[in-house]
Amino acid sequence: MAAPETSTAAVPTLYTNNTLRNAFGGVLSFFILLLIGVMAFSIRLFSVIKYESVIHEFDPYFNYRVTQFLAKNGIYEFWNWFDDRTWYPLGRVIGGTVYPGLTLTAGTIWWLLNSLNIPLSVETVCVFTAPIFSAFASWATYLLTKEVKGTGAGLTAAALLAMVPSYISRSVAGSYDNEAVAIFALIFTFYLYIKTLNTGSLFYATLNSIAYFYMVCSWGGYTFIINLIPMHVLLCIVTGRFSSRLYIAYAPLVVLGTLLAALVPVVGFNAVMTSEHFASFLVFIIIHVVAFVYYIKGILSPKMFKVAVTLVVSVGLAVCCAVIAVLIALVASSPTKGWSGRSLSLLDPTYASKYIPIIASVSEHQPPTWPSYFMDINVLAFLVPAGIIVSLKACFLPLSDASSFVVLYIATSVYFSGVMVRLMLVLAPAACITSGIALSQAFDVFTGSIKFQLTGASSNTEVDAAETSSSTAESQTDAVKTEKPEETAKNRPSRKSKKKEREHGEKPSTKAKAEKKRLLALPLESSVISLLLLVLLGAFYVVHCVWAAAEAYSAPSIVLTSRSHDGLHVFDDFREAYAWLRHNTDVDDKVASWWDYGYQTTAMANRTVIVDNNTWNNTHIATVGTAMSSPERAAWEIFHSLDVKYVLVVFGGLVGYPSDDINKFLWMVRIGGGVFPHIKEPDYLRDGQYRIDSQATPTMLNCLMYKLSYYRFVETDGKGFDRVRQTEIGKKYFKLTHFEEAFTTHHWMVRIYKLKPPKNRIRGKTKKSKSKTSSTTGSPKRSGTKKKNPWQ
Repeated sequence: MAAPETSTAAVPTLYTNNTLRNAFGGVLSFFILLLIGVMAFSIRLFSVIKYESVIHEFDPYFNYRVTQFLAKNGIYEFWNWFDDRTWYPLGRVIGGTVYPGLTLTAGTIWWLLNSLNIPLSVETVCVFTAPIFSAFASWATYLLTKEVKGTGAGLTAAALLAMVPSYISRSVAGSYDNEAVAIFALIFTFYLYIKTLNTGSLFYATLNSIAYFYMVCSWGGYTFIINLIPMHVLLCIVTGRFSSRLYIAYAPLVVLGTLLAALVPVVGFNAVMTSEHFASFLVFIIIHVVAFVYYIKGILSPKMFKVAVTLVVSVGLAVCCAVIAVLIALVASSPTKGWSGRSLSLLDPTYASKYIPIIASVSEHQPPTWPSYFMDINVLAFLVPAGIIVSLKACFLPLSDASSFVVLYIATSVYFSGVMVRLMLVLAPAACITSGIALSQAFDVFTGSIKFQLTGASSNTEVDAAETSSSTAESQTDAVKTEKPEETAKNRPSRKSKKKEREHGEKPSTKAKAEKKRLLALPLESSVISLLLLVLLGAFYVVHCVWAAAEAYSAPSIVLTSRSHDGLHVFDDFREAYAWLRHNTDVDDKVASWWDYGYQTTAMANRTVIVDNNTWNNTHIATVGTAMSSPERAAWEIFHSLDVKYVLVVFGGLVGYPSDDINKFLWMVRIGGGVFPHIKEPDYLRDGQYRIDSQATPTMLNCLMYKLSYYRFVETDGKGFDRVRQTEIGKKYFKLTHFEEAFTTHHWMVRIYKLKPPKNRIRGKTKKSKSKTSSTTGSPKRSGTKKKNPWQ
């Protein structure tokens, strides 16, 4: 009787040990997550430490300007704000043409801090918004991966995302763009969807719709969510994995999420009228048909069920066909069939270059190269395939709803990242999740093998002893039970037989598990070496990520640096030029430049621009491109008709800055020629080559962009050598007739020209010609002493 008492007493002890172990694991996981959040925030501060607290790039300056307006005037004025300093003379309705999520988030943070008497400026809040939300994104990645695989994989994936260079490039301090908060919203929406799938909770389904609404407010990439989730739902239905949990996870998202999305002014009725959303509605109909089939299957006999299924499927097909016909009718009138230009560029990578050069001209819309994958996700590029294989073979067998979603997510994000380099940002979370699963599984295998090899002999001895003692205890118990009266034994034959069957069933399973564990265990030396290699791989990843954050992605484009044999050189020409415009021009003066610099000019110089980075009006941009591509007099007439006073060009030929307007000039020609046919790209090419040297075409040498870029350039070195194109310019000495140089920055990176005033009117010339005629007929002597008109 002693053995059963000992085993009974050991149960509370084992339960207590497991409870303490779980509590310790939970606390440790919390502190690890806290450190991951701190690391995600800190690694993005190199831009502030090395340079200063400043807004980066181009689009962030517009977001910063909008946030300033929101903080100063309030949300109601923000929704109704008509900005007359952009797209002159058209203007722009800001509240109805921006995704307000980023602006409202930063504005709310600024308001809360000032309510707590923490007087931070709007600029400071904008600079640090992206690093803060990168920590949130890491925690959301942990939650998502934990729902798919477990805590270990979740912590690994969160640590990988906190440092992945692809995400750092869009979330360093100062990168105040929509992606700063949108990636967190994307991952958190996916987490709530998987959480709803696993629990079937309507509460999480409602939170999922709210998270989707925040994503819609933040970024136009929300269409990725509203297409990926229907694809997963359809996959589950086709593979026979329909359940009430799947219905609860999807139906509220479509209904409530679409209603909330329609409340965002920039989206509006596009949430139900554009082709990007039609897949969700079609799957919504399909899931209801399938749900109805499952419902009637439970209440009807098999014979009646066949008849009902035939009827339901027929009606469902008819409804689907009717919906498809309506959708086709709605989009048939559109030349793009209801798709936006960027969406068509993703589905057909050649579409933008053929029909919309304004999209193709953006560098982040170009397809990535293979080195860019290694630069942006580093070793994850090799771990992703391993993660997929491990996921399908080891982690996800049997395949679950959550695991199939992750596989579908990584497959679609790999495709889209291959089409557009900007979407490497969408690939980063998926790569971190699958890589985290692969690394976690590998660590489990190697550490388990080491533990098995080190403790295998002692554990086997203990198991044998435990089995011997348990068998002895069982024999004693059976002996005691046989001493009982025969009637008692006959009263409970089923319980005894069931117990014996259960015991005999458990013993082989325990032995089988031990045998399987022994067979899967790796040799001790191989496990130790593999574990060290994984640690070394992680160290290489950390070093690369820190280098990318400190060197590759921390430099703001508004301030450039260069290292040479004589030290570090700082090029602050952009702010120098914008400061000159702010202090030396009238408030109402209009400034023309290529659209890349529109947001910065409006935000930093506070001057009206003709075009900017919103690129909503292709004709307006083509007009500026045509002016830059035209001869000086024709360009002057175009700019004068737009009431332009100053023209700004960016030139890098002196310091070797490659992203200047000369390198972008062919895109100006293509965009201008797409609207104005007299601008032809071959006129600017010599035998199909783009040249600025003596072999350049006369059209190229006489266009406005060439003259404004290279005016007086020969005075710098006497040769006119362009350090970007690595050649001497073709036309070195020329004068400007309709423009005059107003300001050139210290390193010649930004050049500003002023339009000369128009000449005398024709009416004045006509009067003088009449007086000439009368004087010629009246007195021949006076005709020889006439003065020449200086404006002719």
